[in-house]
Amino acid sequence: MYVSRSNGGTSPARIAASIEISPKQATQSPDLPGLFPEGVRVYITDIGTDPNEVLVSAAKRVRALGYKPVPHFASRRLTTKAALEDRIKALTQEAGVTDVLVIGGGLEKQAGDFSSTMEVLQTGFFDKYGITEIGVAGHPEGSPDFSEEVALEALRLKKDFAKRTGASIRIVTQFGFDGQKFIDWAESLNEHGLDIPVHLGVAGPAKITTLIKFAAMCGVGNSLDFFKRNTRSIAMLATSRSPEDVVGPIEEHAISTQGSAIKQIHVFPFGGIKKTAKWLEERGTWISA
Repeated sequence: MYVSRSNGGTSPARIAASIEISPKQATQSPDLPGLFPEGVRVYITDIGTDPNEVLVSAAKRVRALGYKPVPHFASRRLTTKAALEDRIKALTQEAGVTDVLVIGGGLEKQAGDFSSTMEVLQTGFFDKYGITEIGVAGHPEGSPDFSEEVALEALRLKKDFAKRTGASIRIVTQFGFDGQKFIDWAESLNEHGLDIPVHLGVAGPAKITTLIKFAAMCGVGNSLDFFKRNTRSIAMLATSRSPEDVVGPIEEHAISTQGSAIKQIHVFPFGGIKKTAKWLEERGTWISA
């Protein structure tokens, strides 16, 4: 989604953004009211340790503040089918959730009944409880857990699932620092019959040391290589890095390319939600999407 920021006809169009926060931030942060525009997607992370009550409270507060809650479902961190249904039922009926992100979950060994996103989708629970929009994971830099062909086949299965159920599906990617590589990956999907909207992940403004830490935690190996090539002194490690050299090319390409798969960015606020929100507001990116 793009909106022209008209100011005497001189302001450029901007690509829309979503953001993610932790359940604790969602339930407790005093900064959250008024921090984002009304209607913007706010993803709520799930690392497998928060009970339903916390996740529901997080989604309820996000919605009460005028944002659109998008809770994560980390498939390999889920336990039983009954527990999954209970969580979906509670989030939809108590917090009004209609949009979710379903991802693998990052564990080598599954914690319960589910080994993949497709197994979670195929339970039918999202359709049963009125979930109409579903985000699934994309990996522009590849994944150590599976090959590119396996990843493409998984996306084909998810596209077929969306056709069968009528759900609106989108790809939400991991973050990275090579904007051109992310562009090339997103636009190549159509060559494989995957005409699915893409929301490219980017890291918000943060210190380089912070970005390196999260890149290591999230297994973004190519991004670590990027920093090794581009960080040449200890002093540079203490500096903050603007996301503009990643976001700028993505935005320019997406807006200027007719039929681009890239529809918006998804921001990981590693430097803090206030700092990230300020950056997005200053560049004119905050658009409900």
